[in-house]
Amino acid sequence: MHELSIATAIVDRAAEVAREHGAAGVSSVTVRLGELAGVVPDALTFSFEVAREGTVLATAALVVEKVTARAYCEPCAAEFPVGMPPLFWCPRCEQPSTALRGGRELEVVRVELREDTGPAAHRR
Repeated sequence: MHELSIATAIVDRAAEVAREHGAAGVSSVTVRLGELAGVVPDALTFSFEVAREGTVLATAALVVEKVTARAYCEPCAAEFPVGMPPLFWCPRCEQPSTALRGGRELEVVRVELREDTGPAAHRR
């Protein structure tokens, strides 16, 4: 399950952000996850819960923002969802698309830090 190595990397990065800002801990980490990223959201969440144990993220939540895979059609300038399994045929002009505009994302976009005086946020 490669989700565990991804979750470990997320925990490591969020812990680094907490150290850089002198935070007491992390309350949540938000990731953007494209539907074509090859990552199962539930498996990532479970793996995150395992990876965070014994770290400054011990009670942190993982927030997963799902990104719909979208393609672009050059001939008619339409942008459309490709669905699952992905279908790269334009629904407007029925031409194949080779331009993927989104859906492969896997990125940490927000780390919510815990301070002694209350929560603070750091965007990356």
